Amino acid sequence: MQFQKYLVPAGGVVLVAAAFYSYGWAGVAVATGGGVMWLLLHFTRTMQVLQRASRRPIGTVASAVMLNAKLQPGKTLLHVVAMTKSLGALQSAKDTQPELYRWTDGTQSHVTCEFSGGKLVQWTLFRPQQPDA
Repeated sequence: MQFQKYLVPAGGVVLVAAAFYSYGWAGVAVATGGGVMWLLLHFTRTMQVLQRASRRPIGTVASAVMLNAKLQPGKTLLHVVAMTKSLGALQSAKDTQPELYRWTDGTQSHVTCEFSGGKLVQWTLFRPQQPDA
């Protein structure tokens, strides 16, 4: 999936070139303005997710079971942080791949997620044994 790093900028260059070919410099201005707007929307979304996550303790989630049910392979770390509204507690060594993050709820159940290249690869749910009543 590393081709996405090059596909978006190449698509932008093709879009600007097509706009210049069709409408001249006015087309370039509109295409460039649209690209800048797209970048600003993504930047705003990222900042909003991180602002919400800063209000909660690191590694907490309302329900680990519900998080486990919502996770899907290929989701980005930003998407998982948006779902949990909390930054995950880093379990692996810093700056190593794959990255392991953990979210724990009030019952000490936790979900440990493995991210490779910023994408969710796998996750595990741990639920502690409840004592018999």
